Amino acid sequence: MTIGLLLFLTSATGSYAQSGNRPKITGVAHIALFSTDIEKTRAFYRDMLGLGEPYSLSNPDGSFSMTFFKVNDRQYIEIFPERAPGTDRLNHISVETDDIEGMRLYLASKGVAVPEKTNVGRIRNKSFNVKDPEGHTVEFVQYMPDGWSVRENGKHLSRGVSSHMAHIGILVGSLAPAMKFYGDVLGFKETWRGSRDGKVLSWVNMKVPDGDDYIEFMLYDQKPEPTKRGSAHHICLTVPDMQKAAAAIEALPARRNYTRPLEVRTGVNRKRQLNLFDPDGTRTELMEPDTVDGKPTPPATVPPPRP
Repeated sequence: MTIGLLLFLTSATGSYAQSGNRPKITGVAHIALFSTDIEKTRAFYRDMLGLGEPYSLSNPDGSFSMTFFKVNDRQYIEIFPERAPGTDRLNHISVETDDIEGMRLYLASKGVAVPEKTNVGRIRNKSFNVKDPEGHTVEFVQYMPDGWSVRENGKHLSRGVSSHMAHIGILVGSLAPAMKFYGDVLGFKETWRGSRDGKVLSWVNMKVPDGDDYIEFMLYDQKPEPTKRGSAHHICLTVPDMQKAAAAIEALPARRNYTRPLEVRTGVNRKRQLNLFDPDGTRTELMEPDTVDGKPTPPATVPPPRP
């Protein structure tokens, strides 16, 4: 590294530390999942959810590496073959930023362990990964003008029930460290918290600072077994009318191969929901954007299972 470049990076890092300026985080970009059977998983996201598959990637030896299912031009579900049996289905989560290098320097200035440089991925977007307090891999991505995401704008769009991923859910044990990382460092804002039993907190919703998408903390005292985390590590897709969405899914040819019942329920947040599960048990929550009567649901005030 040249002296000039070193001085520039040192100055830039110092600038972010002094100003506290954080590049924008504009939305949830994707969730990446492990699959035990790629073709069955493809059938679920393609035929049940109606998502387009714009591109797949192969390893150098020609074997399958990963594939992408497109929710909209800025949101995807990524599917990887499992690395080991009996493991967590969550690979990583990803949020979009408008300045990937600025974000890396900003996080470094806040004491977050970051890589030495950003990465140009195989689909030509820039990204880097960090770990959150729970050990989840969090990817920051910037869609580049010559990247495949921009190249495919307007193509392979959803023909299914939804075209927006409102949130992704992740398991969180200790709430305070998660709030510090996502809230204090990244600038996420709490919008709601809920409880299943009215005694202990179950969820906290944290909205990205520069958009409407959010991450839902699924709180736990004792973490579920790795193979039983698919309901907590979940995807939420919005639909304008749940009854119409359920009827449309019932009419799909793929419905004959889906053995679970389709049950429309009203959640604790008083929004209509319908849960679907992929072949590995990862939940896709279809949810209406508004409460059943249009009035906001009061947040829970009970304590979390762990501070």
